Amino acid sequence: MEKAPGYELGSTKLSDLDGILAIENVSFPTPWPRRVLEREILSGKYYNEVLRFGGMVVGYIFTWTVLDEIHVLNIAVHPDFRNMGLGEKLMRSCLGKAAANGLNIAILEVRVSNVGARTLYEKLGFRTIHTRRKYYSDTGEDAYVMMYDLKKKGA
Repeated sequence: MEKAPGYELGSTKLSDLDGILAIENVSFPTPWPRRVLEREILSGKYYNEVLRFGGMVVGYIFTWTVLDEIHVLNIAVHPDFRNMGLGEKLMRSCLGKAAANGLNIAILEVRVSNVGARTLYEKLGFRTIHTRRKYYSDTGEDAYVMMYDLKKKGA
């Protein structure tokens, strides 16, 4: 995937907002509102990246850094570009940069029903450490809290 022609990984820009919002709207039961996505893009404090194909946003990742942790808030790939390793590319880039910046762990929550995402995270070395009961307010679904040890695993 690293040498896939036409794919470009880069920092989020305000001009990516419409593309990110379009993916958000087809990916999640309760998509983040435009103003929240805009705030995350403009913050500049966190590791946020987009994956573009021919200039079009096809995937993105948003994170926060809290103390020595990277917290993956949101990751999605456009449905037309799924099952091509692009989510993995976004996650590996995130984990690599977090490790290079001296962070110790990566944390995320994932819907119990999201088998595809859970499979990817487990493939990368995440492990489930907790279940948050009724975490998702839109459906009342539980979330698994998953952790990746950046110091032990590297990235």
